[in-house]
Amino acid sequence: MASVKMPQLGESITEGTISKWLKKPGDQVKKYEGLVEIITDKVNAEVPAPLSGVLKEIKVKEGATVTVGTEIAVIEETAAAAPSGPKSQPAPQAAPPIAAPAPAEESVTEGQAGGSTEGRTRLSPAVRALIEEHRISDAELSRIEGSGIGGRISKKDIEEFVAKRAQPAAANGEQRQQVSPSTAAAPSPGTTVPLSPMRRAIASNMLKSKQTIPHAWTVAEVDMTNVVRFRQKVKDSFKQREGIDLTYVPIMVKAVVEGLKAVPILNASWSDQGVVLHKDINVGVAVSVDDGLIVPVIHQADGMSIAGLAKATDDLAKRARAGKLGIPDVQGATFTVNNPGTFGTILSYSIIAPPQAGILAMDAIVKRPVVIEGDAIAVRSMMNLCLSFDHRVLDGVSAARFLQGVRRWLEGFSEQVPLY
Repeated sequence: MASVKMPQLGESITEGTISKWLKKPGDQVKKYEGLVEIITDKVNAEVPAPLSGVLKEIKVKEGATVTVGTEIAVIEETAAAAPSGPKSQPAPQAAPPIAAPAPAEESVTEGQAGGSTEGRTRLSPAVRALIEEHRISDAELSRIEGSGIGGRISKKDIEEFVAKRAQPAAANGEQRQQVSPSTAAAPSPGTTVPLSPMRRAIASNMLKSKQTIPHAWTVAEVDMTNVVRFRQKVKDSFKQREGIDLTYVPIMVKAVVEGLKAVPILNASWSDQGVVLHKDINVGVAVSVDDGLIVPVIHQADGMSIAGLAKATDDLAKRARAGKLGIPDVQGATFTVNNPGTFGTILSYSIIAPPQAGILAMDAIVKRPVVIEGDAIAVRSMMNLCLSFDHRVLDGVSAARFLQGVRRWLEGFSEQVPLY
């Protein structure tokens, strides 16, 4: 008998949620074949079987959240499944030793639970779990109009459908019965939206961050006029040449890299033994997805140009929204950049992702009149940057020095800054 345990699917991840068992007790399983889908706040992953044999017992049911190292299943290795070659023969290197990334969406065909006409849509594990929980039939599912990319049905779409279905419908077109003023004045009970595994994990990690890290924050106002002009000038040719948009995020990541080089104490982590200074600069970039937020990582960002950072950011964002990130894609971040400004925010205070020492939020670029040299007034493209930092690792003076370095780099931007 071999025990299958909850793996650690990312740095600082202490627990995971069983989204779906891909095998049932009594089924034959092959080594490295998908056994179970697990969800954390960072990634959805399909965990492979550690050996070939028969799945004897499932210890943890779907929807349950358990800590890393908890036994979740038992596999009995069969004689037929035992390797026929010499015991010293190594396993093929191409086979992944840890959880392989699982698409967050999976084709659904007629007859599956919560399914619809073949090829009609693709559903994430979290969406499938909601469909099964609320017993949504194929006919009902076919009436739900997806609001996601390509018409995909999202968690929000399911929640809205469930809320509408719970409301008493008027029979045969008859109007709803009038309520008395006293009844109308009483507060109606709200709708409880079940927590998705990702939302539950995010809540747990954010609570842990605020309870264990003494957060402090500081804000700098940045004149982004030169950056805006540069991007406006090169964005069309860049897209024609590279096939992707040149956004402000890779330029910001480049500024952050230069800032971390100058103030390396922010590229660090707290430990009881001391502050750990990281050699590589690995920048996490927050990406919004249907069920929450994922922070894939640009590894060794300090060795990339703006164009290279743009390609890496675009690739990670697309794979994050398609549910195709692997475990390495969400591990090893030493600092994070958040971009709430894409939704029009002007001042955002972000929560640090342990064990990092800082996170920088870039807000919306807004044109407004400002006083420039010579007491003249000019219309400039302004943006706020908010740095949240771990006060155990560094003090305000170092945080301010980093933020002002980022500001000076952005305000001094010119066409002489290499794109490649």
